[in-house]
Amino acid sequence: MTVIAIDGPSGSGKSTVAKAIATQLGLAYLDTGAMYRAAAVRADHAGLLGVPAALPKLVEEMPLEISLDPANQVVRLAGQDVTELIRTTAVSGIVSQLSTVVPARQVLVARQRAVVEAHREPGIVVEGRDITTVVAPDADVRVLITASEPVRLRRRALDQHGQAGAAALAATEDEVVRRDRDDATVARFLDAPPGVTLIDSSDLTVEQTVAAVLELLPAR
Repeated sequence: MTVIAIDGPSGSGKSTVAKAIATQLGLAYLDTGAMYRAAAVRADHAGLLGVPAALPKLVEEMPLEISLDPANQVVRLAGQDVTELIRTTAVSGIVSQLSTVVPARQVLVARQRAVVEAHREPGIVVEGRDITTVVAPDADVRVLITASEPVRLRRRALDQHGQAGAAALAATEDEVVRRDRDDATVARFLDAPPGVTLIDSSDLTVEQTVAAVLELLPAR
């Protein structure tokens, strides 16, 4: 029975590391960011993204299915596969309009907690923002993975655009810097509170970062 909670800003590498750990240990994997992105798409399609009072009910009733297989993440809204859609730059540009609405966020947190509780056995890796402090504060391992801003921008540019030239970095900056700034008003993921281990991945490979997290697992 293992719960590993991972927080971090955009481009820190937390998703890649979380998937690798879940795969290596044979655990379920929950990407909470995908849930916020899917909810933003739902709200946008309903014309309610700019209506904060309507968002909690929309999120509560949202017919969302998200796979917990780290090797095959599939996200469906009302039966429609939105796995690729939610990763587009367009969705990255609107997701904070939902994620910063506290009542809507609370509904999603409740759904995330339910997933964690249902998968404590054999275990789950859950990653996103405010995971170590709100979603799974009693996790066996609580980690905040960070990296310098230039490194995070380069990683996200490579992920989104396949290269990290000046144009790609400029196109990525809003997604990384603005989203972190916006989400930091409602979630704690830029500094490690007591009990949460900070891992700076700026100069680490994915494998080294994974190893640093695994070292924190309690002895069995």
